[in-house]
This record gives sequence, C-alpha cells and structure tokens, in this order.
Amino acid sequence: MQEKLKNIKLFSVLGDDALSLLANYFKVVNHKKGTILIHAEKVEPYFYILETGIARAYSDGENQQITFWFGQAGDVLLSYNSYINNKPGYENIELLEDSVLYQIHLHDLFELYNQHLALANWGRKIAERELIATENRLIDRSFKDAKERYRDFIVQSPNLIKRVALKHIASYLGVTQVTLSRIRSACK
Repeated sequence: MQEKLKNIKLFSVLGDDALSLLANYFKVVNHKKGTILIHAEKVEPYFYILETGIARAYSDGENQQITFWFGQAGDVLLSYNSYINNKPGYENIELLEDSVLYQIHLHDLFELYNQHLALANWGRKIAERELIATENRLIDRSFKDAKERYRDFIVQSPNLIKRVALKHIASYLGVTQVTLSRIRSACK
C-alpha cells in the first residue's frame, strides 16, 4: 500500500515513516459509477482519496442539482463539515466513473494527527488547499463571464470535457446546457 500511495502527488510531502503509518490505516475500496459516496445532511465518517475515476460534488437546488466541484485522481473526497465540525454536510459526492479509492475512518485519521506532527500538518495543508480552491471558484463565478469560465475549465481540466456529462459541466459553470452548447461552438 505504501508504494501505491507514494505515486499520488498528495502524499509527496510526507516522509516514509508518516506514509507508512497512513498506509496501515487506508483501505482500498472499489465503487461503481453512480455511487453516492458522500450524502448531504449526514455526518460522514470517512476520508477518501481518489486513485482512479472522476467524482462531482453537488447540492440539490430548486428543481436541479448544482455541481460545484469535480474530483480527479489524487483528489480528496470528504464532507468538510463532517471533517471539521462533526456535523452533517451540505454536499453529495457522486462517482461519475467506476472508481478505486483509498478510505480511512476519520477517527483513525484524527488519532494519527494527534500522534504525528507531520501528518497533522499534512491534514492542515489539505484543508488550506481546498480553502484556496473554493475561494478561486467563488472569485471566478463573481468576476468572470461564462465564456471565460469555460475556457479556464478546458485549460485546467481538459480530460473532463470528454468524461463528464455536459449537464454537469453546465451546472458547474452556472449556465444552461443550451448556453454551454453556444459557448462551445463560439470557442471552436
């Protein structure tokens, strides 16, 4: 397991001893496309790292699901409200492809944080990274038009355009599918 974890960029900052400790607690799980891994309004007890596959985070809006995040290989999947506050989250995380994930129970992860400073700092860095990513998405939504957001999306995540349903990409960009089709035509 330790050798597999070394190949994931997220673990590159950890030394062998910290990585070995984590490897003892992580378990490999396989889930099918369409699995809802994280459920809104539920305290979720697990922290996942996506080895293969794609995921999306969404919330249920009025008559629609609103996608606000896509996860790819090496990304962390969890309910941040459950992770930080031990409270129900607001998001659902759905697997868009058959996926292989590393899973650890939050209780075990927090015990490791308490025992090993490098792991505690690693956990803090993960939360900080997500804070910055969330801030960037908010700023982009506030100051860029849909065409600019689409161009950024295809530059930052070119492989998703062929692997994710257009309705999810449209929702992520904050536009209808019809508008997304027009934007795509204009950008060719």
